[in-house]
Amino acid sequence: MKRVAFITGGSRGIGLGIAKQLAQAEFDVAINGVRPAEAVADVINDLKQYGGEAIYCQGDVASVADRTRMIKEIKAHFGALHVLVNNAGVAPKERKDILEATEESFTHVFTTNLQGPYFLTQAVANWMVEQTQTNPEFSGCIVNVSSVSATVASVNRGEYCMAKAGLSMATQLFAARLGEYNIPVYEVRPGIIKTDMTAGVTEKYDKLISEGLTVQKRWGEAQDVGKAVAALALGYFPYSTGQVLMVDGGMTLPRL
Repeated sequence: MKRVAFITGGSRGIGLGIAKQLAQAEFDVAINGVRPAEAVADVINDLKQYGGEAIYCQGDVASVADRTRMIKEIKAHFGALHVLVNNAGVAPKERKDILEATEESFTHVFTTNLQGPYFLTQAVANWMVEQTQTNPEFSGCIVNVSSVSATVASVNRGEYCMAKAGLSMATQLFAARLGEYNIPVYEVRPGIIKTDMTAGVTEKYDKLISEGLTVQKRWGEAQDVGKAVAALALGYFPYSTGQVLMVDGGMTLPRL
């Protein structure tokens, strides 16, 4: 049986880049998004071109009912889950200075970017523990996709930074808890990645990158993150649970 990976927010952007790399690495994949199934039919067909199975689990990771249903769908279709990639996330609907930001925006960002992944991980982790107990050959891992914003302050989107910092701690917590079951938990921390989420700030970051914001003077691509996640999912870092893998082109490298 092929290994199965579930990528939240996997129908576009970084998540799709991850899904493609895992499909190329011969995983069967389940991807999640909030769009209706017919809107991602082409994406599913593209993923199937790599030779494995691909299914779409429509739902909002912030919803308890949707998380429960999506796990049931994966169980029914594949019967197993080896890799969870918590990638789904939202930016604030409107960037506002932290002296003016609203509680509504805070709640919107936190439920999707932190609360949802935290409790999805809880549910999947319990399923993975069951799988380790019934199948000695089982090999699983969990990957949280955070952001350089976990440690780099942006005062016009404080809720986003705080949610990503929380996801970073969640990585450490679950890594510590799941160690006895040999289920590693990792964090992948992207920098400036070219996606639809960053489309509105293209001109700003084009200028900053040209001026040396990153050591490698280019935007990151979704496939850059996808390759990092695939390396973790394939078990190339078996003794590194709880660690952070930076995919930021050297942006956070201290320099003089």
